[in-house]
Amino acid sequence: MTAIRINLLPHRQLRRAYQQRLFALLAVVVAGIGLAAVVAGQVQLSNAKSAQDRRNAFLGEEIGKLDKQITEIKQLRDKTQDLLSRKNVVEALQGNRTESVRLFDELARRMPDGLYLKSVKQTGDNLELSGYAQSSARVSTYMRALDETSLFQDPSLVEVKAAQVGNLRVNEFSMNVKISHQPLRGEKP
Repeated sequence: MTAIRINLLPHRQLRRAYQQRLFALLAVVVAGIGLAAVVAGQVQLSNAKSAQDRRNAFLGEEIGKLDKQITEIKQLRDKTQDLLSRKNVVEALQGNRTESVRLFDELARRMPDGLYLKSVKQTGDNLELSGYAQSSARVSTYMRALDETSLFQDPSLVEVKAAQVGNLRVNEFSMNVKISHQPLRGEKP
């Protein structure tokens, strides 16, 4: 008996060709899915980037607005400080407005007979008084009288010298006294 020989070669070739087509089809499908995933990822990243760019632009605009507001607030604070300093100066002037009247009133009230002032000069809280007196005892009396007031303190004699005014022989004096800025007795501070 002769053995029957079957040629399976075409069947194997057909199967191999089928498997190659299937592999190629699967490779194309996988490549397509991969490409779709890459495109989808790229679109997602592009959308996320554009959304973040919009947020950054919005934040930049808001930061610009806040910077303008901060600048305006600083300008308002500077104006407020300027107005407060002006107000304080005006209040200080209002408070010191009556001081010169009080000062001259006290100088005149405490002045003994036989003494008169020729000049009064104020430098800060110091007064320089100069004038003429019939005797040096009247200058001493005037210094004691000034020291007794609440407006003046620490009177100090600079000099007393003999002088001739017209036909009269007088003592020319100069003294310094400090202003204490305390209210007079009976006055409200």
